[in-house]
Amino acid sequence: MCFHTSTTNKTKKLEKHFKVKLSDEKFRPIFDTPQYHLNGFAHPNMLVIPQEKSGLLAPAIWGIVPNNKSKDDIKPYYKESVKYGSGLNARSEKVFEHFMYRDSIMKRRCIIPVSGFFEPHDQNGKKYPFYIRSKDEKPLALAGLYTIIDTYITFTILTKDASPLFEKIHNKKKRQPIILDEDRTHNWLSVDLEEADIKDILNFNYPENALETYPVGKDLFSPKIDSNVERILKPEVYADLVLKL
Repeated sequence: MCFHTSTTNKTKKLEKHFKVKLSDEKFRPIFDTPQYHLNGFAHPNMLVIPQEKSGLLAPAIWGIVPNNKSKDDIKPYYKESVKYGSGLNARSEKVFEHFMYRDSIMKRRCIIPVSGFFEPHDQNGKKYPFYIRSKDEKPLALAGLYTIIDTYITFTILTKDASPLFEKIHNKKKRQPIILDEDRTHNWLSVDLEEADIKDILNFNYPENALETYPVGKDLFSPKIDSNVERILKPEVYADLVLKL
């Protein structure tokens, strides 16, 4: 699963990397502010590239909301749906049948640019957070789906069975977000895809040798500590941690 992300890239870097433009200049100061740790359960605003306007970076709320809701329903829905994961992730294996996703998978796919994300590793009942990012420090493109609720975009990150690397890290749930390379990022937003084409992309395994991962501080898990600080991205050494990657 993917409930924690980091977005530290400036909007200019995202525009250049993804060949897009920010939807409105008034958002630039907001999204140029580094977010070292975004907790999905707080439903933060993040930037996405929506299929319907694939040349734009647009603000969106993390946590997909059903199409039949209004803007006044968003907060109550999040409160109600927390036991189901608050719409933060969607299992890619179910997107063509699930009532929440079957329309979006054909018409409203999106890219979520992140600088990295966090996954928990379990060892003898203790959790150790790991940070995953691109070795070349380029933005990562996560595959997602979205809905439009009045004037708001709400989105979810798609997940799949873990690759060998992520199976070692996320060794309880054994899931991972779907990370796309440059070609599949472009294809994911195409309006011409058939179901088989979409399934091919959903089954893509991002090359593990292009990723860097290391343990970080357990402040990430504490609701009493502000972990949206630069030091949360610093490697942490745990004397009792057995996993070596």
